[in-house]
Amino acid sequence: MELLNDLTSAFSSAMWGLPLLIILIGGGLYLLIRSKFASFQLLGHAIQVLRGKYDDPNDPGQISHFQALTTALSSTIGMGNVAGVAVAISIGGPGAVFWMWISAVVGMSTKFFTSTLAIMFRGRDSAGELQGGPMYFIIEGLGKSWKPLAVMFSFCCMIGALPVFNVNQLTQAINDILLVPNGVEVGFTSNFIIGLVLVGITSIVILGGLGRISKTASKMVPSMVLLYFVSVLIILAINIDVVPKYLSMIFTDAFAADYFPKDETFLGGVIGALILHGIKRGAFSNEAGLGTAPLAHGAAKTDEPIREGLVAMLGPAIDTLVVCTLTALAILVTGVWETTSDNGVSLTASAFGAAMPGYGKYLLLICIAVFSISSLFSYSYYGTKCMSFLIGADKKHYYNYIYIVSIILGATTSLSAMINLIDGVFALMAIPTMLSTIILAPKVVKELSAYKQRLKENKA
Repeated sequence: MELLNDLTSAFSSAMWGLPLLIILIGGGLYLLIRSKFASFQLLGHAIQVLRGKYDDPNDPGQISHFQALTTALSSTIGMGNVAGVAVAISIGGPGAVFWMWISAVVGMSTKFFTSTLAIMFRGRDSAGELQGGPMYFIIEGLGKSWKPLAVMFSFCCMIGALPVFNVNQLTQAINDILLVPNGVEVGFTSNFIIGLVLVGITSIVILGGLGRISKTASKMVPSMVLLYFVSVLIILAINIDVVPKYLSMIFTDAFAADYFPKDETFLGGVIGALILHGIKRGAFSNEAGLGTAPLAHGAAKTDEPIREGLVAMLGPAIDTLVVCTLTALAILVTGVWETTSDNGVSLTASAFGAAMPGYGKYLLLICIAVFSISSLFSYSYYGTKCMSFLIGADKKHYYNYIYIVSIILGATTSLSAMINLIDGVFALMAIPTMLSTIILAPKVVKELSAYKQRLKENKA
């Protein structure tokens, strides 16, 4: 296990260097400027599209705008928001949150472009079904000679979509919150049983295909975000006297890095290492630029690519600017980040337990159980879509069997190995996604201009 930890750590460090930081944040800034800040200009219009104002049941696609967003959000609003933020703070302190915000603001533009392309350049799988996603817009937009890039994305996504991190953290939460306090001995056997239960729940939904996944996600995600939102507001109300202090610390520590390990540096300093750490955790949380969201948005019922891009860009705003900030503030204002050695989901559980003794941890367990399980549904869809692209639609169901076995693996292995493996593969997914998006950006800008013109004409 120690060797596995060392190997995955070296892999993650090699992938998350300066080149990836440039392509994710530099590329995202380029897209933001190239679109003339469309992600902010059209925010109100995006909400109207999401509410169904422009829905047409006769449009090509499989699911509605709302179902596409909730399917994408069910994968991003998960352990990245609850455990990922805790990992960010436990290693980097309050300043890490600021750099997660920066990644989200830039990520809104990235998601706008990638999800617009997912509709603009939809392709057909071997069964003739209309599909969208980075592998399709690479081939349809750039040509068959770019297929190696599409294959690279699909292969890496099949590994990145495996649910090992989500399952690992959910198992840890069940152990810490439910089993250990009630005198149940935890170990391989108990973890294995949790894994088997998750296999049963997940199998029922994922073997029913995208329709069942999107319907389940559209029911589960909004209610859980609301419950989580209310729970954290209660924690903030209890600790209202220190909220301003910690909000200001998020900004000041972002440029001081007082809490980041002094032996870790990047670009010549500790602040550089903190920026990289925050952006990495932000990317893990909202997945902007990695290419997973376009897989869900590419299935939306629409013939207006810009509309789907606008809906998709709401993802990082909801995911990182709202949900991650709530988690961060809950951890900071309760002080558990300085008083315990907990990491990941255990740290968030400590915050809930400190603010709401007796029932706080159970409230969190309900939220993260739904967040995690809904993530399991979405990621299986992403993986099957990639396998379908690589070896044919008639064989895509084989991925579900690999996926189900990996749930057991996630429940019974260590956190650090899981985080490093997924971090490294996510980095590899970002390379083909961002390269192709930057090359195809002028086509999106042209489509955006035409769309704005059509909106003006319709209003007139």
